[in-house]
Amino acid sequence: MNKAGTARRRATALAIGAAAALTLTACGGGAESGGGGGGDRPIVGLITKTDTNPFFVKMREGAQQAADAQGVELQSFAGKQDGDNESQVQAIETLISAGAAGFLITANDSAAIVPTLDRARQAGLMVIALDTQTDPPDAADATFATDNFQAGLLIGQWAKTKFEAEGKQAKIAMLDLSPNRPTVDVQRDQGFLQGFGIEVGDPTQIGDESDPRIVGHDVTDGEPQGGRTAMENLLQRDPTINLVYTINEPAAAGAYEAIKAAGRENDIEIVSVDGGCPGVENVKAGIIGATSQQYPLKMASQGVEALAAFAKDDAKPQATAGKDFTDTGVTLITDEPQPGVQSQDTAFGLQNCWG
Repeated sequence: MNKAGTARRRATALAIGAAAALTLTACGGGAESGGGGGGDRPIVGLITKTDTNPFFVKMREGAQQAADAQGVELQSFAGKQDGDNESQVQAIETLISAGAAGFLITANDSAAIVPTLDRARQAGLMVIALDTQTDPPDAADATFATDNFQAGLLIGQWAKTKFEAEGKQAKIAMLDLSPNRPTVDVQRDQGFLQGFGIEVGDPTQIGDESDPRIVGHDVTDGEPQGGRTAMENLLQRDPTINLVYTINEPAAAGAYEAIKAAGRENDIEIVSVDGGCPGVENVKAGIIGATSQQYPLKMASQGVEALAAFAKDDAKPQATAGKDFTDTGVTLITDEPQPGVQSQDTAFGLQNCWG
């Protein structure tokens, strides 16, 4: 273990101990320590957006597997719901007070969390963003993630090719994540639009494009009920919608319920991102036309390995060549392959899905 780094973290933990005691009792997400106690093992943290989404359940599984293999103690936390920044702030304060070597975080608010990340790094902890880049990205020491822009780009290219082959003019509903607009939300949204050949305005913003094919944007909180409500709102605005972009597959499932209730299930195309097993099953059933599959277990396990290396000798992870983050891969899953758009079928998707 790196003795200098550990001493610095322990000194910081003692200095803030009294304040941390209050924080510990207030932590909304709760901590789950794996592996049966720390002893002299370095402590590492995992902070997810929620503890119910299968994507984050798979992250915890990967993190725990890696923690056991690396001989570190994992403490896990989560926000109460998508967008809950305060619980994540409290989790970070708890890890600082515990003298953790560092932590992995999927930020609920990629900008609002930055001041707390700064405090953690000043205390000697290494911060690794998972899935969602911080805003700005260098607020974390590293990011392990799907290329979320590429994930959106793939489903946009697939939809564009399919609509052109069928001679259809698109009327598009955009079902995004949350009013906070974390980077993952922006990147997937903008990737889809560019993949579909729509000129975007500021690539860091959602909803500033002027293309008349876009009916509108609404937020879903990444949940089925949010997806259903957002779809109902947009269908009320324009009942001729025939293409739906969704931030993730739970939102897509909710959107489908609204579409089915409107009697439009046979003439509206849905595309999404995730690659969870229920989502891939929905692709196989024809409910979702195509989805971009990502790999949360790989993100978390590689992240814990990086934290263990940092605890041992201060080693910092390297980004993928040509990118400012470590790319954990993305694959387009569809049973309707389109010319010029690389994809795999649902048999592959089910072999590699999660949840």
